[in-house]
Amino acid sequence: MARGSPSHRRRTPRGVPAQSLVEALGHPFADIALLEEALTHSSGADPGGADNERLEFLGDRVLALLATEMLIARFPDLDEGDLAPRLNAMVRGETCAIVARAAGLGPHIRLSASEAGSGGRDKAGILADACEAVIGAIYLDGGLDAARRFVREHWQPMMADLAVAPRDAKTALQEWTQGRGLGMPSYELVGRSGPDHAPSFRVRAAVAVGGREAAAEGEGTSKRAAEQAAAETLLIAENVWKAD
Repeated sequence: MARGSPSHRRRTPRGVPAQSLVEALGHPFADIALLEEALTHSSGADPGGADNERLEFLGDRVLALLATEMLIARFPDLDEGDLAPRLNAMVRGETCAIVARAAGLGPHIRLSASEAGSGGRDKAGILADACEAVIGAIYLDGGLDAARRFVREHWQPMMADLAVAPRDAKTALQEWTQGRGLGMPSYELVGRSGPDHAPSFRVRAAVAVGGREAAAEGEGTSKRAAEQAAAETLLIAENVWKAD
């Protein structure tokens, strides 16, 4: 366990992850059970055994710290308001899923037969959680420097794309409506599907424009992501933004 790291329940690994994956991650685990736990989805855990949710919780916080560190170094003149959307872009689930695919995590995630059969190894939510859990495992096994090496290797290539702040659709929609005296946009959850460990949300965004209601829907793996998608669709429909 990393010096100074929080206590962590240990267990004997049921199966050792492939050496090729360990090499691809660039961290020689002293406690390989941590990596196995990071790759164990709740659907694939043994009865009473550990899954990757605790490590995902830890890794999410470690990633936020290290991504912030990278942004501060890369953009020394930006204030908090300009750094925040860039940080959100770096730590959001979609980005973590991209890194998980690049690192080849999908084939190594332990899933139930039914989850694997439904394409779980390529589901963004499952991949993102596994990626954050791996960061948590590397942190516990090798400390902050080891986690920093992993994050820098996989997140550094996207820094160039952050020279221009990512579009924040909800903020843009609010500024557009308030600037025209239209009031605040409203967001309504209109649908939820999928299992608890990999949900999909559908949200409706609406605003009164010129005596009519303008509305659009969007989907995402969280309510926040669905709200952003709905706001972006509405901005495009009202010709405020251009489609990419």
